Parts: sequence; structure tokens; C-alpha cells
Amino acid sequence: MSLNYTNDKARLVSELNGMVSTLCPDVDLQKMAVRLEEVVSNYQTNRKSNDNLADDLHDNIEIFISSKRLEGYSDLTLYDYQTELSLFADQMKKSTVQISTPDIRNYLSKIKQEKEVMASTLGKKLYVLKSFFSFLVQEEILLRDPTKKIKAPKLPKRLPKALSVEELEMVRESCKTLRQKALIEVMYSTGARLSEVSNMRIKDLNKPNMTITVIGKGDKERVTFLSYKSLFHLNKYLKSRADDCDYLFATQNKPIRQMKNCSIQREVDKIEKLSGLTKKLTPHVFRHTLASTMVNNGADLVDIQQILGHSNPSTSLVYINVSEERKQSAHKRFHVQ
Repeated sequence: MSLNYTNDKARLVSELNGMVSTLCPDVDLQKMAVRLEEVVSNYQTNRKSNDNLADDLHDNIEIFISSKRLEGYSDLTLYDYQTELSLFADQMKKSTVQISTPDIRNYLSKIKQEKEVMASTLGKKLYVLKSFFSFLVQEEILLRDPTKKIKAPKLPKRLPKALSVEELEMVRESCKTLRQKALIEVMYSTGARLSEVSNMRIKDLNKPNMTITVIGKGDKERVTFLSYKSLFHLNKYLKSRADDCDYLFATQNKPIRQMKNCSIQREVDKIEKLSGLTKKLTPHVFRHTLASTMVNNGADLVDIQQILGHSNPSTSLVYINVSEERKQSAHKRFHVQ
């Protein structure tokens, strides 16, 4: 009998003994160890190598991703999950069942220390891990969730940087091309997310009704609304195109194709530099600006929730900056002397 075989058998008995004692604290550990040795002696015991143990984690990640794909998660979300979990697996290099709460805390702490990431980024990484391990417990691949006791990092409360009326005009004046003008006006009028703007198709545009249908989070379809100004600039842009691309916003260089998220962001960056704004301009800022402008002009929260495509009304509150004038007006109207 080889020394490795003996060591593997002894380790198996020790690990089983420890596990049983955790589940059944009152068990007689000496008797349990003797009985386990008797049972294990009837089998050949070879412990897996570290490489094989790590493969188990990658296999479980694939099972998780496949499940989320069947649930209808977007390709972008699946890509983010796959990337985050692959980075995690490369660092762990151990089987799924061996991963402990301290392992995950150390992993996140190391990232925070070495890469100096923001709390929101760290929170996103933890969210993905929680989703993954929760799934494994539900599928009975694991008995316990090592992320259950880990709390999400506290995020600083920052108000969204919506544009003022003056700043919005500065942005409009900085647009140099028909595409830039149409892009800015559509983002502001519809309040659509960056990915929703990128995926807008010409066939989903209803000019008589001044609407365009988008596919939002969770593969949910909703109708967004165009202003006269946005439709005017959009028509001028579409008439200037001589391509057969199906997407509302297309690249200028051949081959002509859909403008991806990064391409739209680059256009917004160009406009920001020309505008002279003192705040960061992103596609999401236009979404904040729409919500803030609407609420300051008397729109109900429920209406804003539907327009932005939020399933939870509390999410819409984050997008809203109430002006000092509206606060003062509300105080005068509703305060009892």
C-alpha cells in the first residue's frame, strides 16, 4: 500500500469526521472515526489534484451561465457574469465545496487593496458571487452559501448629475453633425438606457405617434416618446444616410453597422469636450436630466417610473433632482401655519 494512498484515506476520514461533527455536535467523535476507517478501508481512495479541483469550479460556472441564459438574461449580462466568475475561479484554484467565507472576503479585500476599485465596483463583484453561490445551493450542488454572511460595501450617497436648462443648451450648441444632434435629442427625449439606444431599430420607429419601441432590462418591451425637436433632428439624420443598416444609429465608416455602446460614448465624449461643461457628460446623464426636468414640471412619480422602465418606484427616486423653486412652491402650498 502506497504512502499517498494511506495519507489520502486518513485525510478523508478526518474531513468526514469534521463535517459530521459540525452537523451533529453530540456525536462521539472517537467512535465515529473508528467506524469511518472501517468503511473507508473497503475502498480505494485517491484525492483529486488541485487542477482537477479547480475544474469543478469552472464546470459549475458553466452550469450557472447556461441556467441564466435559459432564463432570458441578456448577452451583456451573461458576459459580465462569465468574466467576473472566471476571474474569481482563476484566483481560487480550489473546488467549489472548499470555498469558504474567509476565502471570498480575502479575494474582495485583495482586489480593493491592489486595484483601488470603487465601492460600487466591489459591490457588483459581490453581487455576482452571491447570485452564483445562491444558485448552487438552490440546485443542491452545495449545502451552504459562503457569501451569505458577507455584507455589500456601503455606497456613498451621490445625487445624479442632471443637466440644467442652460447646460442642456450648451450641449446642443456643441453638436457638429446630424448624427450627434439626433443622438443627443433622442437620448434626452426618450430617457433610454445606453444599451437601449444602441439597439434601437428603424422599424421600431413610429413617426405618426412620435414613439419608438425599445427592449429594456429583463427583455421587457416598452414604448418611449419622442419630442418634436428630437423627431425633427432624427428625420434629418435618417434622410442623410444612404445605407441599408437596420439600426437607428449607424457607424459612418464602412462597413456600415450598428453603433455599439462604446461608439455612442465616444460621440458623447466629443460633445462634452466642445461644450465646456464642468461636469461629466455620459449617456446616462440625459436619462437623469429627463427625469429631473419632468418632476420639476409637475410629472407624477408613477409616470416617470413607466417612462424610464423601472419595475420599482423607489429606483426612479434616485434619478430625480427636485429644484429649489419646486421645493419652495411645495412648502408654500402644503405647509400648515
